[in-house]
Amino acid sequence: MPKRRQTRAGGRPPSGGQRPSGTSAGRPGAAGGRPASAGRPASASRPTSAARPGPAGSPGQPGASETRQAVERVSARPLVFLTQLPKWVLLVILLGLLISGFAVPGLIGAAALLVVGILLGWLAYLSWPSLNTQARLGRVVALVCMVIIVVWQARR
Repeated sequence: MPKRRQTRAGGRPPSGGQRPSGTSAGRPGAAGGRPASAGRPASASRPTSAARPGPAGSPGQPGASETRQAVERVSARPLVFLTQLPKWVLLVILLGLLISGFAVPGLIGAAALLVVGILLGWLAYLSWPSLNTQARLGRVVALVCMVIIVVWQARR
């Protein structure tokens, strides 16, 4: 009795190494046996939100406003710099600014907290298009809390 070939749903045979040697496993035109990931260059090890090419090779979201494109263009270098730092460096700097902001009363403490708030707002603005409603709400609440804390610290 001949051996019966197993099929997947829809009547297609399983793809366990049965492809001809010249075809790719991904989208048409993708090199190698892995599918090309959408919006990510093949050579980038850690992409940033500003590194995604748009329709005309410009960074950011397709159809974004001129202001957003300008902010993303200016933010590209600082973002690359931040991603190349060890992760603990930014954490130590932010914790130092937060601790000094709460410990030192008056305008100096408020200025330290304002730097943290500006960084938080900048990152929230850059990540805004890729967020869902719940994440956007969290960013807005965090920014409002930072503004309240900065004003409170400045009046102390």
